[in-house]
Formats: sequence, structure tokens, C-alpha cells
Amino acid sequence: MKIIPRLALVLSGLFTLAAFCTSLIKAWGLNVTSLDGRETLDSHFSLYLPDNRNSFFTGIIEGAERAASELDTAISIHSIDPAKNEFEMAPYTGVDGVIVCPYLDDTLARRQLEKLGSYRIPVVLVNHNITNDQPWPFIGTNNFDMGRRIGLISQRLKPASESPGALSIAVVYSDKAPGIYAERELVEMGITAAVGETLVSPIMSFRTNLNPLDAEALLYRLFRDSSEGGEFDINTIVFTDSSDTIAAAQALVDMNLVGRVQVIGFGADPGVLESIRKGIVACSVVINSERIGYEAVRSLASLHATGYTSASIDTGIDIITGSGL
Repeated sequence: MKIIPRLALVLSGLFTLAAFCTSLIKAWGLNVTSLDGRETLDSHFSLYLPDNRNSFFTGIIEGAERAASELDTAISIHSIDPAKNEFEMAPYTGVDGVIVCPYLDDTLARRQLEKLGSYRIPVVLVNHNITNDQPWPFIGTNNFDMGRRIGLISQRLKPASESPGALSIAVVYSDKAPGIYAERELVEMGITAAVGETLVSPIMSFRTNLNPLDAEALLYRLFRDSSEGGEFDINTIVFTDSSDTIAAAQALVDMNLVGRVQVIGFGADPGVLESIRKGIVACSVVINSERIGYEAVRSLASLHATGYTSASIDTGIDIITGSGL
């Protein structure tokens, strides 16, 4: 009767040994040459992003993965949400470099970034910059320039019947686009620099949450108050998130405000483009997020290999109008 338990132990040991050997073979395969003679997975980078996986952050991931594939580099995607502690554990993961979209409080983000530096882990920032005595390389847009471009196109969109000083602009920031919200002062400074004295009142700013319909609720609140003699008399409204743009377009149709309120949207999602074609949205600001992810990985690879890379790469913006579709 003792033979059966012993046989079971032997078989269990053999299965365990086989699994261990398989793991060793796979680990060894990460560092051997591929069939075409090239070394694969020379390094491993980590990309830390907000949990919001809208088209913007999806584009960053796609660009990063494309660059990683070209450079034979592994890249893993992680959450920067403080509640998940993934960014807190970054210094202990053994990665060769880290790309961060630091939408956190600047003080908290700086502390974690400096901790990575103390472990000699190269860091590249995307989408939102953090000031520091020794700046980290930054890949993304110049938000002051984005605001300036928005201001210039706002003047061109203003109805001819309006007086020269008739621009009343509101900017709707969003928790879904934390990088722009974090640098909202630069955006508004850029708009003000472009429009100058044509503003009839200071730029108004609002903020939506992660709910894709929050922008719709905001517009109902704003323009219902305005129609009842409230304090808001907005004729140009700027959105910084594609979901907000789509929701706001529907609200404008429902309230019969199309043409009376000029809307500058954000992104190149199909819903945004359709609203431009129909004349509901005047134009849309587009950030090439895929290029941000692509350039971030290439910059980090250079920093890892040589210790040097460009201090900043401005990926720029595009403006999509009805004539461009």
C-alpha cells in the first residue's frame, strides 16, 4: 500500500521539475539570439499611465509598443494611481528605465521620481512636465503654444456680426485628460496672449470628472443659467477631452445652440469628426499621442544606453476643421 503514495510523490516531483525546467528555458530564451541573428529584449522599460484608457492614452501605448518592437525592448504598462502602489514599487522592479505620465500632485510625483533617480533608473516624462533642479527629459506638447493656437483660431471662428471685443471664452478641463489640467495656467496664458483685448471677460474655466456625460450636464447648467439671466454669456467653449466634446455636441443640438456657441473640440475620434462634418463643432485640437509614446521609448533607450538624450521633444498639435476632412 505504501507504493502508491511513493509513486504519487515521484510523479509530483517530476512535474515540478519539468515546470521548473520550462521556466528556465523561457527565461534563457529572453536573452538568446532570435532566428535572424538579432538579440531580442535587450532591456525592459515600464510605462506608468493613469487608469483612464481613452484614445489618447491608448495612442501613447501603441506608439511605445511600436518603438519597443523596433528596438528589441520589452515594455510593460502600469497604473500610476497612488491607491494601487505600482508607481511606489517602481524602484524595486529591476527595470532598465521608466516612462511616466505624472498626473499626480507635483510634490508627490517629484518625490517618487527622485527616488527612481537614487536607484539610478533613467526616467522620461510624457504629457505633463515636473519642474526640478535637474529636469527630466520631457516628451509632449507645449501647452502654452497649444493655448496660443486655440486663441488664434477662436478669433477666426468668431461670427462676423460680433463686435471686435466680443470673445467670451470658457475652457473645460477634464479628469480624463490630467496632463492638460495640470498645466491649465499655461493653456490660458497662451489663449490670452493670442486674443489680447478681444476678450470681453477673463477666461472662465470648468472641470469635468471621469463620467463621459459630465460635459453634457455642464453645458445644460451653464446655458440654462445664461438663458435665465445668469452670469455666463459664453460664445466660445473649448474642450480638452474627446468624450467631453462628443457629449457637448449632443447637448448643443438638444438646446438648439448650434452656431450660436462656437465649439473647439479635442481629439480625432470618429464622433468628434462627425460633429465637425455636421457643423456642430467648429474644429478640433489633435495631439499625436502615438508619437509621444514612440519618442518617449526612443529617448529612454538613448538615455539608458548612453546617459544622454534630448531635454525636450515638442510633438506639436494639429487643428482639424471641416475643410480639412
